[in-house]
Amino acid sequence: MYKLVFNTVRNPVWILPVLLLGSSPSLAQSAASPLQVTVNSSQDGEIEADEQMTLREAISIQNGTLLPSDLTAAEQAQIQPADQRKIAFNLPTGETTIQLQSVLPALESPDLYIDGTTQPGYDNAPIVALTPAAGTEVFRGLTVVANNVTIKGLSLYGFTSIHRKTATTPPADIFIAHRLPPPDISQQKRPNGNFPFRDRDQPPTGVVIIDNWLGLTPEGTKPTQPSAFGVSVFNSQGATIKNNRIAYHDGSGIITSVRAENLEISDNQIVANGLAGMPDAIRLEGIIDKGVIRNNLICGNDGSGIFMFKPEGAVEIYDNNIKLNGQRLKRAAVYLMGNDHQVRNNQIHYQSGPGVVVAAYPKSDRNLITQNKFSNLDGLSIDLVARRGVGVTAYQRGDGANMPQRDTGNRRRDTANRAINTPVFLSQEFIRFDDQVNIDGVADPGAIITLYKVTEDNDVYGPLNAPLMDITTNNEGRFSATLEGLEAGDLISAIATQPEAGTSEPAKNASIQSLETAPVAPSAVSTAVPSCTATQ
Repeated sequence: MYKLVFNTVRNPVWILPVLLLGSSPSLAQSAASPLQVTVNSSQDGEIEADEQMTLREAISIQNGTLLPSDLTAAEQAQIQPADQRKIAFNLPTGETTIQLQSVLPALESPDLYIDGTTQPGYDNAPIVALTPAAGTEVFRGLTVVANNVTIKGLSLYGFTSIHRKTATTPPADIFIAHRLPPPDISQQKRPNGNFPFRDRDQPPTGVVIIDNWLGLTPEGTKPTQPSAFGVSVFNSQGATIKNNRIAYHDGSGIITSVRAENLEISDNQIVANGLAGMPDAIRLEGIIDKGVIRNNLICGNDGSGIFMFKPEGAVEIYDNNIKLNGQRLKRAAVYLMGNDHQVRNNQIHYQSGPGVVVAAYPKSDRNLITQNKFSNLDGLSIDLVARRGVGVTAYQRGDGANMPQRDTGNRRRDTANRAINTPVFLSQEFIRFDDQVNIDGVADPGAIITLYKVTEDNDVYGPLNAPLMDITTNNEGRFSATLEGLEAGDLISAIATQPEAGTSEPAKNASIQSLETAPVAPSAVSTAVPSCTATQ
């Protein structure tokens, strides 16, 4: 496998069953008009009337559980009318790390903006940090239960929990969920068999996590005690996770659980996560419909870059740079379960497993995998699993090339993407005349065939390195094309896509030859391995 060296100490973490959120028993009694509360102390502990405003006190004021009249004049001076509810920071120089003694109150006030960029000296990197006090177990940094909460410009790290005989509340740097659930399990409703919520337990909407460093210190280093997870989207509608650095977690950098509809994950650097627990950079479970994962660097994580487990709904995955993942476990760069996902225009490189794998069980159809560039994989660029593939290997890195071609209608139910046929070239060699090559092959009727140039000579199913052109098969399933610019010794492959089925596995390689010369082997390609700081 491809190895990155990180200066880390891997402390074990136990991935605990997901329990429901506990928060303040009372609902937030928000102020009639918005307030800005400025935190001017890095201290933490019991709320008391003194000369300093702590983060715990600021949250309690915004929640309506602490009245300004209960504080001193010096503390009241840090509370001002504002256009929106905001927690700002003005911590003393050199005292910008808030060491928490216990879990902070949940953020229960809607439209609240926690803005670390207000700290003097902020310049596109967090200065204000939240972390547990030395020797203290604080399993969570911030908990969001209200609509339209924004968390910006903070560093959060070191939030985890100790394994016990009974499970604890899920740890994370940031946890998004509904308010306190009913204490009596008989009151709970299960509309889909896994929803322990009442109708009034509504998920927060419009939460924004932006410009934070999660799992790493303000200096950009791995802390002595890693956090368990980065952002845990337990129950949410329309959350946005944008332009964050998410690194060095024992588990996944981003994980969903019950509901994460309309989730946007964009423009993040998600690097070196999964060091001792759930290994995947992004782990999607529950209802994830209308999700978008775009323009992220997903690099050097210990498992898959994106892994889905029995989700409901479909997501779009596009314009991402997914490379050097599978550091600890051999997994697919992207593992899909479910229907109607779109994976397009991604760069998927240097994976210790295949590129994109689609599970057969649960049923997974109409998954479109188009215009991606693959290279340096240990497996197929696209792998469609058959139903017999239900072992651990199939659920992590696929089952290899499907053979033979679909020969009965039952195969439609047997294999992912309705067993769409892989294109078959009519020859394994095509002759170049006057800088042109005529290509012929067969596939399913009406399929869109994407021809690829293959620049790696490592297998009969070479990586789909560079898209060349799209053509459509006729009613008999035949396709043909004339290509220019190919040289003798070049290799080509192809995939087929049908909207009602999905995208196929890659075709067996065919080579380009010339009558004027002896058969030519493909030229050697660079074996230099990029780093997570490189753009490509």
